[in-house]
Amino acid sequence: MQLTDVDIYNPDIYVPGVPHEMFATLRREAPVTYIEHDGTGSWTVTKHDDIVTVNRDAKTFSSWVGTALLPEMPQEHLEQQRMMMLNLDPPEHTKLRLIVNKAFTPRQIQALMSRLREITRDILANVAERGECDFVVDVAAELPLQAIAELIGVPIEDRHKVFDWSNRMIGAEDPEFQVSEEEAGLAAAELFTYAQALAEEKRANPADDIVTTLLNAEVEGHKLTDMDFNLFFMLLAVAGNETTRNAIAHSMLALIEHPDQRQKLLDDPTKIDSAIEEFLRWSSPVMCFRRTTTCDTVLGGQEIKAGERVVMWHMSGNRDETIFEDPYTFDIDRDPNLHLMQIAFGGGGPHFCLGANLARAEMKIMFEELLPVLPDMELNGEVARLRSNFINGIKHLPVAYTPKAYTPEPVA
Repeated sequence: MQLTDVDIYNPDIYVPGVPHEMFATLRREAPVTYIEHDGTGSWTVTKHDDIVTVNRDAKTFSSWVGTALLPEMPQEHLEQQRMMMLNLDPPEHTKLRLIVNKAFTPRQIQALMSRLREITRDILANVAERGECDFVVDVAAELPLQAIAELIGVPIEDRHKVFDWSNRMIGAEDPEFQVSEEEAGLAAAELFTYAQALAEEKRANPADDIVTTLLNAEVEGHKLTDMDFNLFFMLLAVAGNETTRNAIAHSMLALIEHPDQRQKLLDDPTKIDSAIEEFLRWSSPVMCFRRTTTCDTVLGGQEIKAGERVVMWHMSGNRDETIFEDPYTFDIDRDPNLHLMQIAFGGGGPHFCLGANLARAEMKIMFEELLPVLPDMELNGEVARLRSNFINGIKHLPVAYTPKAYTPEPVA
């Protein structure tokens, strides 16, 4: 492939699958390069070490100036987006994070584990006897949705509202959802209204949940404003839903396509923690994030002027041949596995994902419970992928398996 053939900003390219050959060409020939797209352009960063550099240097590579999201946006939208924690820089990001951290303690997450296992067993019980299902809709989507509902005190019957709002906001470029920019904005407004009503309910009737904790948390005299809370609720609802759902779906697809690796995990369930890290490297559910330079700088030998867009492609970095041996081989025993989801999910930068431990726990519980019950799951139709250059999404994953009468045991 020639460099002139690279078209990674075109969302249509991702419908058949991630264009790995394009990313390999960039890593080999132009690892930091300016690519014009959407009427403007971005410095495109595709190698692992350069991505780490950008992620760790929030002073030079700002999330706030143009947000962490790829598109340019009108000034009125930009002002609101800048208030979201994802789009803040230190020290403002640090202050808000200290408040929010109080709701994501190890104790809070650990208290949820037994409930997540119960939820997972119920999900499997709903599909086990059918012999076929849409793995995304019936399995992968349900656990993060119900986990979020449990975590933030959303009534379980409202979980599909969160699913719908999330799809309408993230899937605006996908023809299946047929969402206009105005409808995507309406979904955000509906979510805001719901968050505000939830906050008012929790203030009136405090409970032992994260919403109550967030509303009461205070650090150095600072508390969350209504707008802070609403924006964080949006971030939690969308990020906690989309990323984990797609990580679980891609993990199942990888196990189906690599039966030797699935058998390894069936034979030795203690490999699950290593497998989770390979799932995350392989799937890279968030393919890219943006930064904007605050000053003139040099990256990968390229001079970048202040105010220019810089896009980190985690999907590419997680296949970097200089970091990973046989990067296109799916290997649940991979060690070391310094995948960039440890950067996007955590490790090495100010935007460490608050839900990293929760996401890993959800994935671990899902496959610990699923593989013994439905060990022979296979594809039963075409995989439908999201039309997006941001989220590595699977919309539908039709699967078939040997039907099994399954009555979940109570969780000890």
